[in-house]
Amino acid sequence: MEAKIGISAENLAEVAHSLSKILADEYVLYTKTRKAHWNVEGPDFYNKHKFFEEQYTQLEDIVDEVAERIRKLGHYAPASLKQFLELTHLTEDDRGKNDAPTYIKMLLADHESILIHLRENIDNYAGALKDAGTSDYITGLMETHETMAWMLRAHLS
Repeated sequence: MEAKIGISAENLAEVAHSLSKILADEYVLYTKTRKAHWNVEGPDFYNKHKFFEEQYTQLEDIVDEVAERIRKLGHYAPASLKQFLELTHLTEDDRGKNDAPTYIKMLLADHESILIHLRENIDNYAGALKDAGTSDYITGLMETHETMAWMLRAHLS
């Protein structure tokens, strides 16, 4: 059923496609954070194992929220690994060691990349696409990623 919420069908489709790319980024980052949780080694194993668990749990919620935002706009969320890999601007290949600093640097780079992408597109939602709700949602998502990136960065100081 078509969403009749004061935004043109064309704009809804463009927002949904943009959100699908964000969803793919979030899912790839979630998967990489899970990998860090499962495979981290070193003298600080337990603390980093728990830290990565906190991060992937937060990302799991984000993945669900972005998908539900797409559905609120009357579109279907991508939901396959193939789709996510086609839509994401992140890479799943890290080829690093299984130590905490390697994982933290990799994950931090991905959070910062997502932040830049969100920041570059936020005004377009409210402006050209007439979707203040998505603009507001993306602002909150950006703030969440800023906090998560800060937490990762703090481990490298």
